[in-house]
Amino acid sequence: MSNDPSATVVVTGTRVANRTALDTAAPVDIISADTLKASGSTEMNQALSVALPSLNFPRPGLADGTDTIRPATLRGMAPDQTLVLVNSKRRHASALVNVNGTIGRGSAAVDMNTIPTAMVRTIEVLRDGAAAQYGSDAISGVVNIRLRTNRDGGEATVSYGARESEYDIVASPTPAGATWAPPASRKRSDGETLTVSLWKGLSLGEDGYLTLAAEVKDQKRTERGGWDFRQQYPLVNGAFDPREATINRFNAWYGEPEMEQATVFANAGYNLGSNVKLYGWASYQKRDARSAGFFRRALQDQNIISIYPNGYLPIIAPSVDDYSATGGVSWIMGEWDMDASLGYGKNKMAFTIENTLNRSIGPSSKTEFEAGGFSYDQLVLNLTGVRSVPVASLASPLNVAVGAEARREGYELFAGEPDSYRHGGVTLANGTPAPPGAQVFPGFRPANESNTHRTAIGAFVDLEANLTKELLASVAVRGEHYSDFGESLAGKFAMRYDFNKAFALRGSVQNGFRAPSPQQQNFTTTSTNFINGVPFEITTFKPNDPVAVALGAKPLDAEKSLNVSLGAVMRFGGLNVTVDAYRIDIDDRIILSENLTATNVRDFIRAQGFIGVGGGRFFINGVDTSTRGVDVVFNWPMNLGEAGKFDFTVAGNFTDTEVTKVPVTAQLSALSPAPSLFDRLNVLSLEQGQPENKINANVNWKLGQWGATFRATRYGKVLSPGTTAALDFTMGAQTVVDLEARYAVTPKLNVAVGADNVFDEYPESLPPALNTTGNAAFANYAPFGRSGRFIYARASYSF
Repeated sequence: MSNDPSATVVVTGTRVANRTALDTAAPVDIISADTLKASGSTEMNQALSVALPSLNFPRPGLADGTDTIRPATLRGMAPDQTLVLVNSKRRHASALVNVNGTIGRGSAAVDMNTIPTAMVRTIEVLRDGAAAQYGSDAISGVVNIRLRTNRDGGEATVSYGARESEYDIVASPTPAGATWAPPASRKRSDGETLTVSLWKGLSLGEDGYLTLAAEVKDQKRTERGGWDFRQQYPLVNGAFDPREATINRFNAWYGEPEMEQATVFANAGYNLGSNVKLYGWASYQKRDARSAGFFRRALQDQNIISIYPNGYLPIIAPSVDDYSATGGVSWIMGEWDMDASLGYGKNKMAFTIENTLNRSIGPSSKTEFEAGGFSYDQLVLNLTGVRSVPVASLASPLNVAVGAEARREGYELFAGEPDSYRHGGVTLANGTPAPPGAQVFPGFRPANESNTHRTAIGAFVDLEANLTKELLASVAVRGEHYSDFGESLAGKFAMRYDFNKAFALRGSVQNGFRAPSPQQQNFTTTSTNFINGVPFEITTFKPNDPVAVALGAKPLDAEKSLNVSLGAVMRFGGLNVTVDAYRIDIDDRIILSENLTATNVRDFIRAQGFIGVGGGRFFINGVDTSTRGVDVVFNWPMNLGEAGKFDFTVAGNFTDTEVTKVPVTAQLSALSPAPSLFDRLNVLSLEQGQPENKINANVNWKLGQWGATFRATRYGKVLSPGTTAALDFTMGAQTVVDLEARYAVTPKLNVAVGADNVFDEYPESLPPALNTTGNAAFANYAPFGRSGRFIYARASYSF
């Protein structure tokens, strides 16, 4: 965090100029560029996760597209309940909606990893609801990424690191008579990552700037799969195939994906004179990733021996293109500081499935398929005016901010090639139809395709002033109209009372909302399952699909929140302490339902006139939650003279979430037995799937040419829930330690060496009963991933 939050001016959560981080009515964390840099990871989400206890970034695997675009969460909320801004302007979301069993299931969030850390000046994190100030999504808080505005200078950085790790193997018993046995542990040297970044400041006119940044990243995969104890080959004359003893049974990639990524970013400002200034930024990122599904053994029905005599590991290889461009102008009109901007962003994700096959086509099947994909784009027009109004009865001028926003959002889903989804007519040896489509990821079908848009307009008023010298108050109201679901109105009232320079209380009460995303309203995919030889279509339905409507689906509405917070700010000489308690109640959370495929559901669907439909799932409102928590931050910069300068930070987040209502529909409730729309696994995922507490201790030290960072992060207990209590798995609290040492070879050349996860900590291994394939040795709910120690070196040259 910032070395001196009491002196750092913030722009997030307030529209008053020159408000510092410790003077605001709501908690704001400031993450400096140096903080982001002092880590082995160049991922924005990962760097924020170790800097902020309230932000979590689990690193799931075997989760299709979520392996490539991983969401982060704030204060235990969903990833899409945090608003992300760039230079105080709304950032576009990713096209991916998370549909697998990970944290953030059902959400489509902003991919902050599309922004290179080299381009970042500071990041401000408002830990408070702000829908009345900024609009939809700002339920848990706001992340505002402020870009560099350098007119000169620059820096080139090269970092390289790799995983040097060892983990224990917990395997199921091998089949009777097996000639193979598991090792006790496995050593790995993998995950080699090379990152090259550059930023350069250029002058435009007398005081204008153009800051350019570029980053290239090449990341190799990590393999942390378990040991596959199962029989791999068909029996030979009633005995195990001799190859069983020699085949590599570490046959899963479960870990970090392979990734090649290139990013360019530009940020500019130019003074036209007469108080008129132009500004703008643009970015492009190309990301090619490769992650794996579950291994298909040679003997499985999903394999064709003539194509893969030893089985195969299907690879999901998405290609992600991310674009953005924003331009604006600020000027003075009378007493008003005016600002107008137009911004566009787009995220596109296309899937190639490699090293696979379509079993239903037979031996002539291709082994690579284009499976289709989706894109999301956003166009935002903003107009804002801010002025100060002297009011005799107030202790400060009344700050008045008014503004309007128009937004257009689009979502497109495009189909894959026919062989990626079709049934080729081949049957299995037992006479049943072979499974159709590309193994691990059947392609999107033409029937799934869509190209939709919606519009939203909104307006706000934001007032802030000191009622007395000690009492600061602010109030904001915002109304928005969406073309697809209607209106939302949000309001916020916040106060702060400074008893003296050393102690203040602050608090707020507000209601907020999150509009249903176009991704949630329009994502759909279909696969064919054969039940007793009869084909049934299993679909993720749009909420307005006739089958989903027959099951009780309704048009999606906005999530609604009520936030209450109360905090204290304390200064004890150089020690700054903040304590902020909060409660966030959310009604009608949008969730992805369970897969509704039971026999009575199929019979009900058929009775409604839908033939060949085997059920599916859909997005629906209806989950209510209540979250209570507290954030505590201690910051103490200290100058010990010849011993150097120290900056001590200890911060903690303590959160508890309770699900108070789950959705039901009259149609499904009438069935016997009535299927659950949102079962215990997903309820417990919301309640206990993220750490119940997270505590971070960080020490930065500098003496002359030397510097160092010590960081310890304690992750509290996490539950990986099962469909029954017997399948629940609790991971106890664990602490991960990071170290980095730095040396300034010259005033311009700096080098660093370090290790993230110095002691090579792993989450607890899943027991064999929960790892039935041997592929997934660790739970996807593990809060710090499962790739072990990362050792790295970095060199930076300033110019």
